[in-house]
Amino acid sequence: MELEVIAAGEIRLRPFSVADIPWVYEVSLDPAVQKYLQLPIPYRMSDADFFVREMAIAGWEQGQRAEFVVEQAGEGVPLGRVGFGLDGSGAAQIGYWMDPKARGRGVATAAVRALCGWGFGTLGLGLIEWRAEVGNVASRRVAEKAGFQYEAILRRRLVHRGVRVDAWIGSMLPDDLR
Repeated sequence: MELEVIAAGEIRLRPFSVADIPWVYEVSLDPAVQKYLQLPIPYRMSDADFFVREMAIAGWEQGQRAEFVVEQAGEGVPLGRVGFGLDGSGAAQIGYWMDPKARGRGVATAAVRALCGWGFGTLGLGLIEWRAEVGNVASRRVAEKAGFQYEAILRRRLVHRGVRVDAWIGSMLPDDLR
């Protein structure tokens, strides 16, 4: 997979670089991010370094992940993260989080739609799956606005801070992206 930048109106998605490590660290300290994401607590700069270098950058190089920083187009201000875990068989699992300054403005929905369009078009994906811990209403709202179809509750499917929790699951097929 070649590194790409995805233009999407007022935002753009670009691959991570090591310069993003301090920003990832700051956003990962946000209580709303920590509430539903499986992050180490306490979160350290070394954790942000691992995410950027080993998951975002190396994951892309190995064809296992496609991770993007969401930016305000033309300004280079990071607003969030959106990415795919790729299973190698034409399916992906989407994940996203937003910087507190970007919430409530439709940025997450626009970024998810842009990433899904790229995934179906450029990567030729046939299925994108979304999962979130039951109760993560903000994530579910974004997924549904972006076009994901809610499917079910998966019992004890996720592990959060060492405890099995129920997960909402939804999916998007190429025809669902209107």
